[in-house]
Amino acid sequence: MLESFAMANIAILGATGNVGRLILEILEERKFPCESIKLLASARSAGSTIISPKGKEYKVEEATPEAFDGIDIVFASAGSETSKALAPEIIKRGGVMIDNSSAFRMDPEVPLVVPEVNAEDIKNHKGIIANPNCSTAPLVLALKPLDEKFKIKRVVVSTYQSVSGAGKAAMDELITASKKYMGNLPNELADLASSSSEIPDQHSYENYVNPIAFNLIPQIDVFMNNDYTKEEMKLINESKKMLHRPDLAITCTAVRVPVLVSHSESINLEFEEDITIKEIKKLWSKTESLEIMDNPSKSEYPMPINVTGRDPVYVGRIRLDESQPNTINFWLVSDNLRIGAALNAVRIGEELIKQEALAS
Repeated sequence: MLESFAMANIAILGATGNVGRLILEILEERKFPCESIKLLASARSAGSTIISPKGKEYKVEEATPEAFDGIDIVFASAGSETSKALAPEIIKRGGVMIDNSSAFRMDPEVPLVVPEVNAEDIKNHKGIIANPNCSTAPLVLALKPLDEKFKIKRVVVSTYQSVSGAGKAAMDELITASKKYMGNLPNELADLASSSSEIPDQHSYENYVNPIAFNLIPQIDVFMNNDYTKEEMKLINESKKMLHRPDLAITCTAVRVPVLVSHSESINLEFEEDITIKEIKKLWSKTESLEIMDNPSKSEYPMPINVTGRDPVYVGRIRLDESQPNTINFWLVSDNLRIGAALNAVRIGEELIKQEALAS
């Protein structure tokens, strides 16, 4: 915690969304050194009231350029277009924007940061620091100590991403669709044989091109020219940037799953050096913000249901890949709204203050 450091004037841009509200909660939890906190959102939300978990009442203001006067740190979670539009105004007024969108992540002039992985990059900011994708942040946290010790040769990742990664509307759709499905279950079971080959009308789903309830969708975001999705390429490119490994061989398949909160990942790692599971676990046991939950004999391993609401990244199902040498498989789960968004952003803010790097 940073109670002894200089106080900062804070703004949360996109304060009425899932991540914005959680940033406010985490600022209180961690006793972030705030002189003031201003909540900003669209004109539509201006004038509404948000009560923090500790009972403090805030009035939401419209995110105009003038709203950033006197602000030191802006936690931005209002989407790429809003971040691009307001970043120059924030910088002009002497603030630093910690941005949760994808707008600046691959900009070579903008640090992309998970503090436990590459806090040293913060000092290079020019008014913007990017928060990585919600699947990339926990991944690089687990990879960093292993890469330093054994040098990673290749990474194969399959993600199982909760609907909260697509926002509150997507969460609402999963709940509504699940209730509707369960209500119709007897009829659907009766018709299953005849309907199993039918393709649903994709235009009947508001947030997805296919139904999400009781289903898996191997597409997150749009497809690129290489037939990877944009989400998959984010994880690939962002991991290389934060690990300072442009040469890293990494591939990804991203899947949307009918889980409300917390992303899971199945990871296969091949190393340049000889490794043992004992050495891997020893390194991870010393890694900040990472916890091992791996007891196969008692069926203990990380799952969204036992990880949601917690701060660490959890790893389990750690085992040697018997198909090739110097390779392991493991399973990773983290609360995507925390480590993948709000908590990581607040930790970046804490590092900004520690490093006395507020002035752009």
